[in-house]
Amino acid sequence: MQRTPWCLCAALCAISLVAPAEALAGTGGRLKIEVVDRDTGSPLACRMHLTNAGGRALKAPRVPYWHDHFAFDGTVTLKLAKGEYDFVIDRGPEYLEQRGHFTMDNFSQDTQIIELKRFVDMAAEGWWSGDLDAARPADDLPLLMKAEDLHVVELITWPGREVLLPSGKEPINPIVQFDDNRFYHSSAGIDARAGGTLLYFNLPEPLDIGGLSGGYPPQQEAVAEAKQHAGAWVDAQKAYGWDVPLWVAAGQLDSVQVLNSNLRRKEVASSERDGKPRDELVYPAPYGNGRWSEAIYYHLLNCGLRIPPTAGSGSGQVANPLGYNRMYVHVDGDLTYEKWWQGVAAGRVIVTNGPLIRPTVEGEMPGYVFRADEGQVVELEIGLTMSSRDNVSYIEVIKNGEVVQSVRVAQWAENGGRLPPVVFEQSGWLLLRAATDVSDTYRYAMTAPYYVEIGDKPRVSRQSVQFFLDWLKQRTVAVKLEVTNPEQQAAVLEYHDQARAYWEDLLSQANAP
Repeated sequence: MQRTPWCLCAALCAISLVAPAEALAGTGGRLKIEVVDRDTGSPLACRMHLTNAGGRALKAPRVPYWHDHFAFDGTVTLKLAKGEYDFVIDRGPEYLEQRGHFTMDNFSQDTQIIELKRFVDMAAEGWWSGDLDAARPADDLPLLMKAEDLHVVELITWPGREVLLPSGKEPINPIVQFDDNRFYHSSAGIDARAGGTLLYFNLPEPLDIGGLSGGYPPQQEAVAEAKQHAGAWVDAQKAYGWDVPLWVAAGQLDSVQVLNSNLRRKEVASSERDGKPRDELVYPAPYGNGRWSEAIYYHLLNCGLRIPPTAGSGSGQVANPLGYNRMYVHVDGDLTYEKWWQGVAAGRVIVTNGPLIRPTVEGEMPGYVFRADEGQVVELEIGLTMSSRDNVSYIEVIKNGEVVQSVRVAQWAENGGRLPPVVFEQSGWLLLRAATDVSDTYRYAMTAPYYVEIGDKPRVSRQSVQFFLDWLKQRTVAVKLEVTNPEQQAAVLEYHDQARAYWEDLLSQANAP
């Protein structure tokens, strides 16, 4: 049987699959698909979305399936009824996706080769991909990670998700390495309560938090237990979790998942039912939920805090493919699991569900602190490399929570990837953002912050500190209604008193509007 390359690029291509020589018993036909790298010819693991004429998502036999897609390791054979079919084949944002349409006739049998084109190699530039929120079976992860070109994944397996593990039990060594530079940790935890959801990473064993969901016992006790272990990492799954002001005040928060499971491939969650709701007039749908998370994160930075952003797909819990929301961490030299997390801690991070941006500010990576003496002015030259499958009209420079530069992509390209310099006369921070023109979901990329410290004092905004003080007061009122047992309420409110003292003290140190 003749095998022919099948390249679809941006346009939809139609083929009719009819096999005159080899007939199948029964109706329908078979299509064998082989996916290869266009440049090397090597087989590629990938993800496929296959729908029939009615728009119903279809499965393939003996390969991992989730919601509306399946993954396979380079070759898959589809047995389909007579009819019309559409498909998308993808391998994460560093490859151009292929879309197409075909007709299946009775008794047809064919083999088609589909070529995927890599248009950027982030790892070759030192940027390594990761997803901090996965709930897929551990046995499937090696294939799924290759199909999405992911290098680090945190698998959430406790409490109550042990079914994702091969034996249903936590492994002795939870870090699994394969393909030299791909790693997953099979013992990450989730702590979802009335005050918000925390994710725990790099603990030697699970915490005993099963069945806890209300306001008592205080979530801070579990975090304190986690923090007793060297290397433990605590991530806020949503920026708007009700207890964010308490976690920050206690110094318990290591990162904030700015790109979280509410941002999905075809939609954005419409409400914040698990946290502090946004003003929908200020943050309207469909981008509102994502913009609200960004705004809260900017307020944290405006309080003088240095907390890196993270990203997680929520695949296995929401409709996203693994790695739809992902983060890239810059690592010098060969990748190890430990070096990747060291990069996160240093803030050498970008988060994205679309554009792939690689920034340099004065030649430095995100997370860098530019220091100057009191009275000096700091002027920063900004360079950016960007690759995107979706159209991007503007690149934005965010300084202290405000857009100070909005540069058309055409102008940025004409300037050789340079953006206008940003001047600081006082301490502050900046980051870069590139949002796509996709209308039905919020698809964008953002760097972690760069910091400027003039005169050894970080910038502390009165408005942002007051934002969290008001938030804390609102949460305290709710807790008094949720926790009615006097002793339990007193134990919970002790943390509120400590948090209030923290924010009031920070307000007294504010040195910016």
